[in-house]
Order: sequence, then structure tokens, then C-alpha cells
Amino acid sequence: MAYDRVALVSDVHGNPVAFDAVLAEIRAERPDLVVNLGCLTYGPQPDAVARMLRELPMPVLSVRGNGDRAVLELVAGRREPETDRDRYAIDHHDADTLALLAATEPEHRIEVTGLGPVVCCHGSPRSDIELITPATEAGRLREALGGRDCAVLATGHTHLQFDRPLDFVRSVGPGSVGLPYHDGPPGARWAMLGPDVELRVTGYDLDASVATAAGYPGADRWAGMLTRPPTPAEIVADAESRLFSD
Repeated sequence: MAYDRVALVSDVHGNPVAFDAVLAEIRAERPDLVVNLGCLTYGPQPDAVARMLRELPMPVLSVRGNGDRAVLELVAGRREPETDRDRYAIDHHDADTLALLAATEPEHRIEVTGLGPVVCCHGSPRSDIELITPATEAGRLREALGGRDCAVLATGHTHLQFDRPLDFVRSVGPGSVGLPYHDGPPGARWAMLGPDVELRVTGYDLDASVATAAGYPGADRWAGMLTRPPTPAEIVADAESRLFSD
């Protein structure tokens, strides 16, 4: 089946104030489907954002981001905690939140009216830590697709919002809901698909969002990234020098 309207959200990173603002718009517009591109809970308020996603009155598909994978590995003991944030994640995911993360998939393929087949993943189809940006070399993007035939590739991970048409695919990053990297107005970044690509910015109370991080390890750094984010140019330069990174 083809969906007429699909909301894309990504990289919420446990920011319930930002997510609540975005979901209010999504509920008002009632798209046919919501796709979460991953890294939902690794942040200050994991259970709060997971509950918000579960309570949406419309179908949801969720991709497993590198942050989601890390949480599952940490809780299962397959990965040793390396930071205080890792230990916080182990202690702050309840059973329902872990079940939601466990039900995620590395990739979803959907059909969107006006756009055609859309591949949805976190980093790229070949790795949840591949860094796709609006400057990614076309040859690397072809390799990352791994022969998939699609009109649109929707990715998260870099926290960048972009819409880049190429001759073989349209590369779309909805941006980050919880920690967007931008040089524009403050606000959560996301996107709506169908019949075209609409990049959205939703304003919310930054002070309230910062307050929700009280008690989170490195809360000051998290707040700084939220209120004084790196610019897209800085992120693109760093990402294209690394190619793959957590």
C-alpha cells in the first residue's frame, strides 16, 4: 500500500518537551504513518519519550538507531558501560521502553504517494553509524544503498536537516527533534513526506527542555548543545572526515 502522508521524526534523544511539541503538530495533521528513524531514548528522559510514541493514535514504524542498539546491548550485558550516560541509560529504561526498542528494525521500506519507494534507516542502509550529510560524495551514497532501488533515502544520525535530490536518489535528513544541529531559528527539526518533502521546524520552550535534563550526566553539555548547537557546516566537515562514527 502507498501512504499519502508520512511524518518522519529522528534523534529525539530523550527530550520530551521537544517531542511533545512535534507530536502535537503530528496529531493535528493526522498523517497515515509516523516513522521514527531511531535514537529515541538515549538522553535525559527515556521512558517519557517512549510513552509518547506508544500513545500516538496512528501507525508507527521505528528504526533501530545506534543509541537504541547501545541501550539494548548495555541492559543485556553485551556491552560494558563506558560513561556515566551509559550507566544512566541502564537505570532509566523501564520494561515497556525496552520492549519498544527491541521491536525496532534496522530498516523500513515504504511507498509514499507522489514520491515512490522510500528506504528509512538511521545512519545508512549498511550501518547505523554511517554519517550521511548533504555533502556526502555520490559514489559513497551509492555504495551505502547497496543496490536498493528507491526514490528517497531517509536517514538520521547526523542531526542535520536537508533535502538533496540526486540523479539516482533523493537524500533526505529530517533533522533531530531533540538535539538539532542548525544555524537557523530554534526548534525541533522533522519532516513530512507526501506528495513532496516538507522540512519542518517546531518551536518549543527551550528552558523547560533544559530543566528536564536535571540529574542527567553531563546535563550542562547537553543543554549547551541544545541552546548553542554546532552549525551544519561544522557538522558536515566533521562527518565527511570521519564517514562512520557513534
